[in-house]
Amino acid sequence: MKLLALDTSSVACTVALQVGTERYERHEEQPREHTKILLPMIRSILDDAAIVAADLDAIILGNGPGSFIGMRIAASVAQGIAYAAGIKIVPVSSLAAVAAEVFAEHDATEVIVAQDAHMHEVYLGLFRRDQDGLPVPAMPERLQAQAPIAELEQGTTASRVAAGFGWQHYPALLDQNRDRIDSVLGVWYPRALHLLQLGARGIADAVDPQDLAPAYLRQKVAEKSSKPS
Repeated sequence: MKLLALDTSSVACTVALQVGTERYERHEEQPREHTKILLPMIRSILDDAAIVAADLDAIILGNGPGSFIGMRIAASVAQGIAYAAGIKIVPVSSLAAVAAEVFAEHDATEVIVAQDAHMHEVYLGLFRRDQDGLPVPAMPERLQAQAPIAELEQGTTASRVAAGFGWQHYPALLDQNRDRIDSVLGVWYPRALHLLQLGARGIADAVDPQDLAPAYLRQKVAEKSSKPS
């Protein structure tokens, strides 16, 4: 199977390709450069494998939550390639991609992923390791203020770690939940390489390009204060 994975929901612009058992990757962390570097990265990785977009079986998209502009960049490119190639898109959580990297490299059984959502909030996801070593959600992904995380208060014997740039960006969030987290790992952003397994597992959930719905979580970039003026 030939699968192309991409994610631009964060500072990272990341692309990976699987052709049979061979895998290729491009990963760069360059803020505000995604529109310039994404397509060249895709062309380069396809050249490495000596295939063209029309040879692909599906596209795996890191579908957020994350940067509004970043998510739209990857979604638009994925839709364009999928339309031209006559293939479908497999939307995958960008938070789950971070969790997948953690489980691939560490022995943790739970990972709580937080990414900067601005407005003093994070995009939050809690994942547990399944029998195949891949993440499965333990709660719906949501916006979280800098406050104690209720799900972490539940008793567990799991080895729980934290990942994602949100913990570094909002140290108050970590301070308020530190006693329920074993350690914080330096896995900050999604890598497309870890989207490949998640996409292959979710291939039955592939959608036509026109039916893609990015997981924004917050529908408005700016919200009016509820306080009286």
